[in-house]
Amino acid sequence: MKTLCLSLGLLLVIACCCDAIPEALRYSTSPVNCCNVFSNKRVPRNKVSSIKETHNSCIKKGFIVETVKGKLICFNQSFGWAQNLYKQIGNAEGSGLQQ
Repeated sequence: MKTLCLSLGLLLVIACCCDAIPEALRYSTSPVNCCNVFSNKRVPRNKVSSIKETHNSCIKKGFIVETVKGKLICFNQSFGWAQNLYKQIGNAEGSGLQQ
């Protein structure tokens, strides 16, 4: 009888935890790119393939620029060049225009 109660109790605890597992996995399985060091050197526009903001969970906020060769470079959000580039590429991608 004790084994049956223990088994049912354990099953109940597992059932309660299973509801929370998918929520936890959603956050832990996605790759997060954060920046620790920022560059202050501009990259020629024709060498940039994409730009995105750092993830909300990152301590230091910035932009991550990917070059056509696949190199990732971090820029501080207060860097004017990076802000302008983000606006340019964001507007072009949002409107469906090619650059």
